[in-house]
Amino acid sequence: MCGLLAFVAASGGAPAGTGTIDQRGIAAAVAEASHLMRHRGPDELGTWSDERVVLGFNRLSIIDIEHSHQPLQWGPPESPDRYRLVFNGEIYNYLELRERLRAEHGAVFHTGGDTEAIAAAYHYWGTAALARLRGMFAFALWDTHTGELLCARDPFGIKPLFMADGPGGTVVGSEKKALLELADLVGFDTALDARAVQHYTVLQYVPEPETLHRGVRRLESGCYARIRPDSPAPEITRYFTPRFEATPIAAGAEQARYDEITAVLEDSVAKHMRADVTVGAFLSGGIDSTAIAALAIRHNPDLITFTTGFEREGFSEVDVAVATAEAIGARHIAKVVSPAEFVAALPEIVWYLDEPVADPALVPLFFVAREARKHVKVVLSGEGADELFGGYTIYREPLSLKPFDYLPAPLRRGVGRMSKPLPEGMRGKSLLHRGSLTLEQRYYGNARSFSDEQLRAVLPQFSPDWTHTDVTAAIYAQSQGWDPVARMQHIDLFTWLRGDILVKADKMTMANSLELRVPFLDTEVFAVASKLPVSAKITRTTTKYALRRALESVVPAHVLNRPKLGFPVPIRHWLRAGELLDWAHEMLNTSQADEFIDLGAARQLLEEHRAGVSDHSRRLWTVLIFLLWHAIFVERSVVPQISEPDYPVQL
Repeated sequence: MCGLLAFVAASGGAPAGTGTIDQRGIAAAVAEASHLMRHRGPDELGTWSDERVVLGFNRLSIIDIEHSHQPLQWGPPESPDRYRLVFNGEIYNYLELRERLRAEHGAVFHTGGDTEAIAAAYHYWGTAALARLRGMFAFALWDTHTGELLCARDPFGIKPLFMADGPGGTVVGSEKKALLELADLVGFDTALDARAVQHYTVLQYVPEPETLHRGVRRLESGCYARIRPDSPAPEITRYFTPRFEATPIAAGAEQARYDEITAVLEDSVAKHMRADVTVGAFLSGGIDSTAIAALAIRHNPDLITFTTGFEREGFSEVDVAVATAEAIGARHIAKVVSPAEFVAALPEIVWYLDEPVADPALVPLFFVAREARKHVKVVLSGEGADELFGGYTIYREPLSLKPFDYLPAPLRRGVGRMSKPLPEGMRGKSLLHRGSLTLEQRYYGNARSFSDEQLRAVLPQFSPDWTHTDVTAAIYAQSQGWDPVARMQHIDLFTWLRGDILVKADKMTMANSLELRVPFLDTEVFAVASKLPVSAKITRTTTKYALRRALESVVPAHVLNRPKLGFPVPIRHWLRAGELLDWAHEMLNTSQADEFIDLGAARQLLEEHRAGVSDHSRRLWTVLIFLLWHAIFVERSVVPQISEPDYPVQL
């Protein structure tokens, strides 16, 4: 887990506004920008450059600590210095890949790590190598022979990669803040994108490939890009498209399918345990993290697990996590967060995020990562299980709305019109409204904060033409003919998972120089999960049905059928009194973001919420996080105190 930065000069070597490339000056600028990502890799800082490219790298040493320094040089025996590579992530099947490359091609390796396996695999297999990499990754590989930079990102988007291009060239990196430091050099547009702001307000995150800055985009999950000095823009190609293609389970063959799930998870966790440092696990008390921890302890009997909670009753899973850790035989450490700690950490957290994410659960994740880093350098976690195995309660909605499918379209629309005059909160109003809509109209992921009317009130630049279909239409087009649950899972893989879940997982752990690994988000695990029919995922009484059956012998009984909670956060209560309410007033009264947010309308939401008229907590949180982001990155009126613990190289 590391931070990378790469700059490719435009053809002729002339950055924006200059006539020649100052190689030493640009290398120094890249090194300085890389320092903004020191938290991603405090163990080593490295740079390499030639007349066309500069590579910068911050290393968090996990595998082959004494070697595998980056930027890494590799090449075949006839040209040993052909490639230079910067790589963020882990390739869990690197040992198997190295052996295959030796056997088939006589590949020569000079380190014991996984980084060389990427370069060698690309040299001998081309971009087909990407589908053989089992892991999480974002990398930039410079080919000195062809003068081309190949950038690639893992199939699910576990690791981030930002890109920007302009008259001076192209820059790619693990964090947007580093790219913005090089904006003058590259010459890209740093103005804010009002459409992206609207998408954020609807979804609670900025959907890929957008960012809030017009000139910066993200390389999407499962894609690679070729960048050439003489090309006007990166050439992007998708190499992986997840597909949920169910295969029926024959009568009497159910247990064989459950056993297949158990086996592939055991294999994934075993490979995710590969490290030359101590590996721990997050443990929230739910089935997903418990399964990962229970499988991990088979490989490390001294496993340490970590969880977090809040002082307010009903908003802590610490007790359940402690009981679970005891049941599986793990040592457990818990961090309890006070409201004062919560508020004080917000500026630092948003600085680490780069892009606003209005998910309050990222705050406890930040604190549990900070606690874990005192004891371990790597943690396993349960992200991805819900998207792959059907874990969200909303996935059961097609069952409740099934009767509407039999109504002619005009009649369904009439039902929707009938629901409009009904009072808000009246039983059945939401059911009638949602039943009148098609799946494409009603489902755009787990985040549902603002209605169109509320959105129009809070966004001065609101446009009815900027809707969630900007994000979901092309994704839905890929899933024609699938069952509704599979289509919803497919949407979430491209939206909620990579826009919220994986962003907060990466940013909050990397903020603390901690590597987070997610064994559920493995291509082999997905290959098994994607074949499950809807009946093996969702029933009228439960979610993740097949996964729960597969884990009966793995997780303790008190966890097996426990509802999903994650890290519950009491913002609804805290925004009505105390530190968080005071902070909210301060943000609304000092913000200069009125071009994008109607501050008067936001104050009205806060007052209604404080008075108990309505629960506006999620809407308020979405607005407030944007205002804080704007204050940090645009106004510069809030300067976070960034702590940089001097962590040891190895734990």
